[in-house]
Amino acid sequence: MLSMDLLISYPQLKSPFNVLCLTVCNFCHECISFSQELERVTALQTNLQLAAVICTNARRQLSVAKEGFTEASLGLLANQRRRQLLTGLLKSLRTIKTLQRTDVRLSEMLEEEDYPGAIQLCLECQKAASTFKHYSCISELNSKLQDTLEQIEEQLDVALSKTCKHFDVSHYTKVQLAYTLLGKTQTAMDQLHMHFTQAIHNTVFQVVLGYVELCAGNADTKFQKMQYKDLCTHITLDSYIPCLTDLCKALWEVMLSYHRTMQWHEEHDKQETTPTPESDELMVDHSYVKKKLEHGLTRIWQDVQLKVKAYILGTDMSNFKYDDFIVVLDVISRLMQVGEEFCGSKSEVLQESIKRQSVNYFKNYHRARLEELRMFLENETWELCPVKSNFNIAQLHEFKFMGQCRSPSVSPSRQAACSTSPPQEELSLFQQYLQEGNPFEMHIEHKEEETEDVLASNGYESDELEKSVYQDYDSDSDVPDELKQDYVDEQTGDVPQKSVSRETIRSKKKSDYNLNKTNAPILTNTTLNVIRLVGKYMQMMNILKPIAFDVIHCVSQLFDYYLYAVYTFFGRNDMYESSGLGLISSRLRTTLNRIQESLIDMNAGVHGPTEDRKEKVPSPHLSQMVVLTSSGTLYGLAQRVVATESLVFLAEQFESLQSHLDTMMPAAKKPFLQQFYSQTVSTASELRKPIYWIVAAKAIDYEQMLLMMAGVKWDIREIMSQHNVYVDVLLKEFEQFNKRLGDVSRHVRIPLPVSNVLWEHCIRLANRTLVEGYANVKKCSNEGRALMQLDFQQFLMKLEKLTDLRPIPDKEFVETYIKAYYLTENDMEQFIKNHREYSMKQLANLVNVCLGSHINKKARQKLLAAIDDIDRPKR
Repeated sequence: MLSMDLLISYPQLKSPFNVLCLTVCNFCHECISFSQELERVTALQTNLQLAAVICTNARRQLSVAKEGFTEASLGLLANQRRRQLLTGLLKSLRTIKTLQRTDVRLSEMLEEEDYPGAIQLCLECQKAASTFKHYSCISELNSKLQDTLEQIEEQLDVALSKTCKHFDVSHYTKVQLAYTLLGKTQTAMDQLHMHFTQAIHNTVFQVVLGYVELCAGNADTKFQKMQYKDLCTHITLDSYIPCLTDLCKALWEVMLSYHRTMQWHEEHDKQETTPTPESDELMVDHSYVKKKLEHGLTRIWQDVQLKVKAYILGTDMSNFKYDDFIVVLDVISRLMQVGEEFCGSKSEVLQESIKRQSVNYFKNYHRARLEELRMFLENETWELCPVKSNFNIAQLHEFKFMGQCRSPSVSPSRQAACSTSPPQEELSLFQQYLQEGNPFEMHIEHKEEETEDVLASNGYESDELEKSVYQDYDSDSDVPDELKQDYVDEQTGDVPQKSVSRETIRSKKKSDYNLNKTNAPILTNTTLNVIRLVGKYMQMMNILKPIAFDVIHCVSQLFDYYLYAVYTFFGRNDMYESSGLGLISSRLRTTLNRIQESLIDMNAGVHGPTEDRKEKVPSPHLSQMVVLTSSGTLYGLAQRVVATESLVFLAEQFESLQSHLDTMMPAAKKPFLQQFYSQTVSTASELRKPIYWIVAAKAIDYEQMLLMMAGVKWDIREIMSQHNVYVDVLLKEFEQFNKRLGDVSRHVRIPLPVSNVLWEHCIRLANRTLVEGYANVKKCSNEGRALMQLDFQQFLMKLEKLTDLRPIPDKEFVETYIKAYYLTENDMEQFIKNHREYSMKQLANLVNVCLGSHINKKARQKLLAAIDDIDRPKR
């Protein structure tokens, strides 16, 4: 092998001699190895012979052991083991037989309502069954036990639900122990709250359904398929109060059960104070239960409120009798007391719902008053109401309450408690009726006393006082008896011995108002009625503070409607915009639009009443007895003065009541009151401008003056010393107007602000007519402009003797226009930009007349273009 390796590694050694030598060496080496291997084989043979002897001896000994030990002793042991296995199997079979019979016992325990025992037995059976789960028959038994346990839990849930209406200590104790054994204390509490919620729903539904079906008088079951909210709308007026009482009684039972449930858990937690290995887990459960119960108070009371709210709002109580409405208030007041003691709630939901019904009740009353106010306005002849010169609303009995100290409104039940003599710790309703009785049964027993208490604290006025404020007025008489009494002496209350005739009243009006012009207030019968009605509303507001805002809103509607009526009767005219006098301010226009949109039914009589129009009143119509088109009466100036100044007087009375109304208004609603005064009440005097403008526009013949001015020659070449005739004609018109004002003032006092407005309108209209006349001139010289100034100065000089109004309105309007004739081109362009009070026609005429004198054609085109470019708002 070595030689072959060398030959392979060194090919140069492959000579014949070298190959032979290598072969010999390899042969010698293999001989030595063979000898060594032969010796080893010999040694192995010797060892194998020795092993065969040992095996033979071992087999012989094993045969001896089998005969002497295994067949005798181990056979006995195997038999003993087999016997033990059979004994265990017999025991298991007996246990399985017992397990299969437990369902009968479980059924018996469930019938006995022994829920803890049944659960304990079922759990033990399940434990035993798990031990023998290797038997095929046990799998079916285990499934059956699981079904049984689920059935027990279902029955346990039903038992838990029974505690929501009628709480029983022993029954609830069993149920809670059963849930503890199941390890589902927290789940039980979740289920309990679900059951209370369901109990509230089922209770109220069944109570209301019973009354609805009873009143329906037939066996129709359509009501059972209705939603609770819809079902409440089918309650009749006669059954409303009994159903409400029973509803509150049933809800009281549910809340009492919850209250007693909380008591049970509080006492149970105190008893389980002994530390145990499971105390940590119990503490977790108790903490969860406590929090759940505390949170559940608010939830349950919220559910109660929502159910009662649906019942309260399901019926329109606006037509209820006063006593019935008070009973409803008393029941709800007692329920709110329950809620306060139950969970410390202020019962906002109940308060809001009863507030809505109170508002609805009051608005129904208010709607009738608005309709009567419309009737009175449509029959009003706008004559003076004969009151004394020192008349003040404080003298009216409707406002006597403002001088009295009234305690704040309290609930009827609380008021009864407050009237008891010495203050002592009063038991809560849950303490009083913990075991028996119902707090809502007292309402029936003490109806008369409670109604009387409620009436004194938070009820509306009696039915007698709820009658129309207009009932005492005689429709066949111009002056009602009540107002005659006011006229005699409202302050002292002295009643005249005999009724005052119409002629006597009229004669007194003339003499008194002639002698006492400066002091006597100007108002009408309708104004006095509105003032009295405001007093009644304020009394109601004082009693029913929760709806103070709604009452004040209705008070504002009385003023709004009166203001709107005066405007539509005497002030509405389509010529305001073209007058350029700014007669109606943007604030007044906004107010009138708001009133028309929110209060006035513009489609009355066209379609049937809709929900949107239910709160609105048709627009009033002026009485046919009032004539406003006769020039002999100065276009109804006397009636206009009475109407407008009575509105101003009414606004003054509202101003005097603002501080009192502000104290009654909730803080969040105060901006409404402030806006009402700033945007509406304060605009009353602004109606003078549009109303008296109509008189001023018709009292003087401005068209005649324009025609006379058109006949004047203005392109004269010499300065005139005598003014034109149209000035004298215009001044005669003003003198006649002054005389006619004096005639009217002998019947109706014309206050200074009124006369000032009338004169201002007449003068401004005359001045604008003068400018319009000057703007119609085709040709004019410098001397012609001087004549215009002479005419105007003559007009001013004579006018100042007729009126004390200073300064003369729009004096600069005329003078500036006349002087603009002399302006240069550049100054004229600036004048056009700065004086937008003039019409485009007036400015264009000014430019055209100046053409050829000091303005050329190119400048004329430029100035006319400047006039066209100006976007002039109409004024």
